[in-house]
Formats: sequence, C-alpha cells, structure tokens
Amino acid sequence: MISPLNHPAPESLHPSLWRASQLAHASARCVDTGHPTLSSQLPGGGWPTGTLIDLLLQQPGIGELRLLRPALAAAASRRIVLLQPPHAPQALALAALGLPPSQLVWLRTTRSADTLWAAEQVLRSGSCGALLMWQNHARSESLRRLHLAAQCGETLFFMFRPLASAQDASPSPLRLSLRPAAGGLDIGFVKRRGPQRDAPLFLPLSLPLTHSLLPQHHAPLDRPLSVPVTARGVLPELVQ
Repeated sequence: MISPLNHPAPESLHPSLWRASQLAHASARCVDTGHPTLSSQLPGGGWPTGTLIDLLLQQPGIGELRLLRPALAAAASRRIVLLQPPHAPQALALAALGLPPSQLVWLRTTRSADTLWAAEQVLRSGSCGALLMWQNHARSESLRRLHLAAQCGETLFFMFRPLASAQDASPSPLRLSLRPAAGGLDIGFVKRRGPQRDAPLFLPLSLPLTHSLLPQHHAPLDRPLSVPVTARGVLPELVQ
C-alpha cells in the first residue's frame, strides 16, 4: 500500500492540476494586485496575464478602477485600452489614480461584432499592457474566442459584465463578483482554481485625493479623456 505522503504533487504531473484544498500554481505570469489580502486568495498571488478575467459588477462605478489601479499603473509602460466604457473616462480622475492619460486609448464601436473584433486585435497584437472591456451581453462562443486571443500574449485582460452574468458559463479561470460596501468592495469568488470560498472578502479602498493634489486653478474634474476613436480607425496604428 502506498502512503499518501508518497503521492506526487498534482502540479508535478501536469501544471493544470492542483489539490482541491489548495490554490493552484499560476501557469502564466501574474501581476500583483497591490492588495495583499486579495492577492493571497488568487492562484499565483495576483492577476494572471494572457487570460480572460471576468469581473461581475453590481453596477458600474462602484470602485472597480480603484481596485485595478495598482496593476494598471504597473502596466502603464505600454498602452492601456478602454473598450466601450459605460461613461466617458475622466482624464484628471484617471491621472489621480496614477494612470497617465497619454497612455490611455478610449475605443468605441457601434456593433457588438466590431467590439469583439477590436478586443481580439488588441489581445493578439501583444502590444498593450492592459485591455479593459465593458460588455453587457456576451455569447459563450465570443468568450471562448477572447480567451484564446488573450493567450497570444501577456496582456492584462479584464472584462466587466453585470452581476447576473455569474449564472452563465465562462472559460475564464478567474471570475469575481464586485459589490459596493462602506469604505470599499465586497469581493465574491465565483470561480478560481482553488478551494471554494463562500464568504465574500471585504477590501477597503481609499478615494484618490484628487482635489488636494490639484493646483488652485485646475481644469474641471469632468474634463473627459480626449474624444473616443473608432476601433477600425486606430487599431492599425495601435497594434503595429
């Protein structure tokens, strides 16, 4: 009889295997979330690159960009693409989060097919540090295409969808639900490569000191990030 102590570790047999009681080892490079309590709950200790990360929001604007701020700031040496955000991105508010407007590209499309096409081009090019994509409805085959496209490089790829999408299947290995809470966010672990966690994780998030950091005669805080550009018009230059 073989003692359990002599059994090989699952990851030694194949990198996609892990014990149900433990977090899986990351198969791709991870970027630190900047939030130690959250990082400790994620395989690899951070946001995985080259994969679809599904962030399911109770509603937009609850602190999701403050959650991602450390990772996006680390990725800002390359362009960060905002695809179909629900509201016009505000340049000074983003700068207060440590995201230089000169490194941000705001893309808009008029059709769902063009949104999917634009996301695939950005991911396959490998030229951007991060892609943030907002989508209310996404078919399972579209999610699979995006997940495969993400594997072509090491771009951080976050897709923001409504909380109700948690009931739908997704190829994403990491799916988190985000709900507003006093002083931060309640983060639910819908799917991760590791043990199930039923209780949400409360993550405190501080507000950027936008007003105190600005000079006395500053531009209005609601000045939007330059006008959006159409995906097909800018992508040839962006992904070259």
